[in-house]
Amino acid sequence: MKKVAAFLSSLLVFLTVNPLLAQAAETAGETVTTTGVVPPLWMCIPFAGLLLCIAIFPLVKEAWWERNRQYAVILWCVLFIVPFAIFYGAGTMFETVLECIVNDYLTFIVLLFGLYCVAGNIKVEGNLAGSPRVNVMLLAIGTLLSSWLGTTGASMLLVRPMIKMNSWRKDRKHIMVFFIFLISNIGGCLTPIGDPPLLMGFSRGVSFFWSMRLFPVLLVNMVILLVVFYFIDQFFYRKEIARGAMPKYDPEAPLLRIKGAHNLLFIAMIITAVILSGVLPVTVLKNVPGIHLFGDVVLGWTSVVEMAIILLAAWLSFKTTDCSIRKQNHFTWSAIQEVATLFIGIFITMQPALMILKSAGASLGLEHPFQMFWITGALSSFLDNTPTYLVFLTTAGAMGFAEGISTTLGIVPVKMLMAISCGAVFMGANTYIGNAPNFMVKSISDENGIRMPSFFGYMLWSLCILIPTFIVDTLIFFL
Repeated sequence: MKKVAAFLSSLLVFLTVNPLLAQAAETAGETVTTTGVVPPLWMCIPFAGLLLCIAIFPLVKEAWWERNRQYAVILWCVLFIVPFAIFYGAGTMFETVLECIVNDYLTFIVLLFGLYCVAGNIKVEGNLAGSPRVNVMLLAIGTLLSSWLGTTGASMLLVRPMIKMNSWRKDRKHIMVFFIFLISNIGGCLTPIGDPPLLMGFSRGVSFFWSMRLFPVLLVNMVILLVVFYFIDQFFYRKEIARGAMPKYDPEAPLLRIKGAHNLLFIAMIITAVILSGVLPVTVLKNVPGIHLFGDVVLGWTSVVEMAIILLAAWLSFKTTDCSIRKQNHFTWSAIQEVATLFIGIFITMQPALMILKSAGASLGLEHPFQMFWITGALSSFLDNTPTYLVFLTTAGAMGFAEGISTTLGIVPVKMLMAISCGAVFMGANTYIGNAPNFMVKSISDENGIRMPSFFGYMLWSLCILIPTFIVDTLIFFL
């Protein structure tokens, strides 16, 4: 019954996205995208099919799915690629897929890989035990760090300490769910470093510190979610104590100790690479062509520089850190392999949905901040939040407003830009695939013996906790 309830509840959210794509498809008409086509809505079926496989197979055939997920990814990619090639030609198909892999997926997975490697070489230990107060404290600190380390960086740095602190407890999945809510998503709203959509805004003329204006929104969300978490965690904590479980303390151990602390320099190195990817196109490399690959597909030098720095940081981290630290962290490659496999399928099969959205975003009649907040957020829950953010930022910039924030795309009212930014950043928490670190945190948690909610089970958590929080945001900030 719980699985059925989770399925039906999450399906409600998924169905709210489909009418948006359907409306976009109807209004697209003969509009062309950069590849020259706007696909019909039925070409989104492989994307929906892959999502359903990710959601259902771990519930009904978990062992089979772990062994064969790569074949499901290949199948759904082929079911998109072949019809697309038949309708629009092999050249257009190849250009579309290559553009997606080179300029979206490659930079995404290299960043995730780099942070995964470096964070795996940092061991945080001590006498901190996972009580409700300690967990709230770490969640609050991690949420604030996310804007300066990035949601991915903060997640990879703190996920293992959070798991270790609570290793004495049996019921822990709620802790990691709120970890994803706060550290992997909502905390990244204050700077362009925090989340890729804001970096996209920065490269389009939004000032670096403009997003600090979102601090009141962040504060409201932190207070609501941390209070809810405290009472939930207190409930499970008392159950642990009642059954005789107690945290173990080592009287000779320090309160907090970090092994491999020099790797923080490599995290700073990766953050610098991300910042450069937003700064260089505007300054040094503005008119410098990249590496031409095929058709209109160009691998920009900014991406080359960013990936080179990240991979160098990962290599230096492994060369300068004793392997015993990775053993103590139970470091394996399975989590990053799972994410890399699933997300290449997601990135490829989501292309028709993104193309429809880009072609018709301006025709959706979005005139108010609350509309931008919810529609940007709903689509960012299932699609890549960076292009979704850019679609609606472009739409807002083209509306001809006379007052607001001046960007290269036009003037955008402050409240409208706040709504677009918060929708893209916050609602990535609604699903495991909404933001890069979500699935990574799930995989690492599963790997360390925490049985995380299923895809639909996680969405039930977000429906019950995040959606009411976002309604409060709407009433306070976006009406």
